[in-house]
Amino acid sequence: MRKKFILLLLSSVLVLGMNAQTTLKKVYNEDINPVEQIEQAVVKAKAEGKFVVCQVGGNWCPWCLRFADFITNDTTISKLIDDNFVYIHVNYNPRKSEGEAKAQLAKAMLKRLNNPARFGFPVFVVLDESGRVIHIQDSSFLEEGEGYDKEKVLRFFKNWTPASVKE
Repeated sequence: MRKKFILLLLSSVLVLGMNAQTTLKKVYNEDINPVEQIEQAVVKAKAEGKFVVCQVGGNWCPWCLRFADFITNDTTISKLIDDNFVYIHVNYNPRKSEGEAKAQLAKAMLKRLNNPARFGFPVFVVLDESGRVIHIQDSSFLEEGEGYDKEKVLRFFKNWTPASVKE
């Protein structure tokens, strides 16, 4: 009886966790070339006098989807981002089942961004207007409980605006 109860409890937690992840909007396009996506963002950022922020992760990552939802639903943060950055969600798929071509693209993308995967996911890579990596942000420093801390997130973005960096 006790084993059944524990099994039922574990099953419930698993289902609730999966449900929470699926209710968040998927923001990563898994069908585009991530290296080309980055280079297109750099061109756009240069034309607009902005920097690029690459949120590297995937639709498989609940924390990645939580962050995307968090910044979208906070008008102060979303305005700060829109005013200063070209913000892109760069898909990283660690699964080998996607094939050799996708694995090579993922490897090239990580190399292009100075191998940010060492910080976990999501990870944020800030590129200047020429496409040079100027900062890699470990997202764990922006977390609070089961979500993100507004003040920490604002501080991160404010510290890496073009105006702040060029002062």
